Amino acid sequence: MIKTVSGGQSTTDTLCINTIRGLAMDAIQKANSGHPGAPMGLAPAAYALWTRYLKHNPKNSDWLDRDRFVLSGGHASMLLYSLLHLSGYNLELEEIKNFRQWGSKTPGHPEYGHTDGVETTTGPLGQGLANAVGMAMAECHLAARFNREGHTIVDHYTYVMCGDGDLMEGVAAEAASLAGHLGLGKLICIYDDNSISIEGSTAIAFTENVAQRFESYGWQVLTVSDGNDLEAICGAIETARAQMEKPTLIKLKTEIAYGSPNKQGSADAHGAPLGEDEVVLTKQNLGIPTDEPFRIPEEVRTHFSQCAVTGAEAEAAWLAAFKAYKSTYPDLSVRWVDGMSGFLPEDWRADIPDFAPADGPIATRAASGQVLNAIANKIPALIGGSADLAPSNKTYLTCSHEFQKGAYDGRNIRFGVREHAMGAVMAGLFLHNGLRPYGGTFLVFADYVRPAIRLASLMKLPLIYVFTHDSIAVGEDGPTHQPVEHLAALRAIPGLTVIRPADATETARAWCQALKTTDHPVALILSRQKLPILESSEADQTLELGAYVLADCDGTPDIILIASGSEVHLATAAQEELAKEGTAARVVSMPSWELFEMTSPDYQSQVLPPSVKKRLAVESGIPMGWEKYVGRKGAVIGMTGFGASAPGPVVMEKFGFTVDRVVTAAKELLGR
Repeated sequence: MIKTVSGGQSTTDTLCINTIRGLAMDAIQKANSGHPGAPMGLAPAAYALWTRYLKHNPKNSDWLDRDRFVLSGGHASMLLYSLLHLSGYNLELEEIKNFRQWGSKTPGHPEYGHTDGVETTTGPLGQGLANAVGMAMAECHLAARFNREGHTIVDHYTYVMCGDGDLMEGVAAEAASLAGHLGLGKLICIYDDNSISIEGSTAIAFTENVAQRFESYGWQVLTVSDGNDLEAICGAIETARAQMEKPTLIKLKTEIAYGSPNKQGSADAHGAPLGEDEVVLTKQNLGIPTDEPFRIPEEVRTHFSQCAVTGAEAEAAWLAAFKAYKSTYPDLSVRWVDGMSGFLPEDWRADIPDFAPADGPIATRAASGQVLNAIANKIPALIGGSADLAPSNKTYLTCSHEFQKGAYDGRNIRFGVREHAMGAVMAGLFLHNGLRPYGGTFLVFADYVRPAIRLASLMKLPLIYVFTHDSIAVGEDGPTHQPVEHLAALRAIPGLTVIRPADATETARAWCQALKTTDHPVALILSRQKLPILESSEADQTLELGAYVLADCDGTPDIILIASGSEVHLATAAQEELAKEGTAARVVSMPSWELFEMTSPDYQSQVLPPSVKKRLAVESGIPMGWEKYVGRKGAVIGMTGFGASAPGPVVMEKFGFTVDRVVTAAKELLGR
């Protein structure tokens, strides 16, 4: 049953709400750029939430037990910036006046790490809602692991504001479905149901029954028919907070650009300033003085200042509770601090297996599974799963059980076939603090995760993506499942480190590198097929450098063979064949371009001497990018089209990934 709640507000409430609207109008008008409609329509609900319900301390935006607030419709950023400034966060009025300008703390869409109080970077619609699902999952998990009877240190809500555009995006559907399945009772979504998108009325493309959709997901749905009815809004929030068995969607009927005589309810107000004359008319209509822009009455400042007072009191109470918790549960408190700080225990690598050639061939995905499980025992904050591919990705943690409703302390997340949501939920898990997430799928489906990866890179989040089935050697599944352009596409994302190990030893070191990384995401690219373990111990010391000399020759090489992943083995075998004919070749394993680019020019010259112009790169993906390493006198053996369905070894042979092809190509480069 969809519940409906509805009633008035004080003059102070009205003054505060209209001040939020005024700041949004003025900032957007001054910038001559922005989205005034949503902030003006959502101002009452945002005001009610931030001043009456949101547990936060503006003087310490990182307080661990604060409620999380996500503005999924990031285009409404001036709503958030107005709230942050008025509540007392470190965001001066001058920054509001410099909205969308170079160097300001008020960019067009909210950016995590750039503006105090912003919990996540939003703008690409739907992502914020999925981030919020991850945050709510983190709260459930940490509460289940650390709370004890009489000692509660994790107890907060996750609030998210979204709009029609968010709910049209597939990622929102994926995430909402997962949230309903998991019964995330402390997740509350306020849906700005204004029926307007950039092109006009949502009726042109979005006529589904949203309430029924979310009910079918397992959400509680509440309806507020008037977005200005403060009493009804508060009633809905209170009802939502009381529901512990399922997440809540508050369907809030608003009018875009509320108060604007000529643009209220119009798509014209979605993504463009109202215009100077219309701003004046709107202020007159709302009872806002028009003598100066960015006007904040003292009564408003005084009223909002209570946020800092109540926030400081709430944090002080929490600190006292944690002190008692620490005294009663010293071991748990140490684990809590380790998780919240991202601290890796001194012996976290102790159980990682030492792989040797005598062990026989092993797929790097299988080696990854062994390493992951060895590490997971030492790092309780490690949590993750796969998009319905755990048996193939080898991402299941044997030391724990599933994260499910009623078992939130489990560390194995069943994301289902929801790759995009998985990526965005991973970000939310990390942004919440206290957890180190990973997620897995086939490399070919990295396309489905890519928008979330891009935002994680933008936010500098150390997430770990496990991409298996990394080449045309996947075989019988055919070209739909054989990635060819995906390595290049991932390498194109600024800030993402891509590592494609050649064997089990490199895989172990790749995991170590990923876990030591604290300021950007890492993608591990792993094979389906078994690969021999290399005879070199160089990977133990030099994988973190991105490339190293795996097999060398006497003196200056005639040619350098460069490869990543499974193709490294073709290069080493080709080197042996070339040596028989008197050709001196060096083999360079290059698992990570990004790590190699971080090294010194001297090291790069040691690995790839500038004097050796003949270079051949081998990788079963498109050649794009390898030109930098092979130079104008080099060549690349790669894919120029899609794969084909046949057994993996046959596919590799038919597309020219053989020792003979590498030898022939090397000879051609050398003119022999």
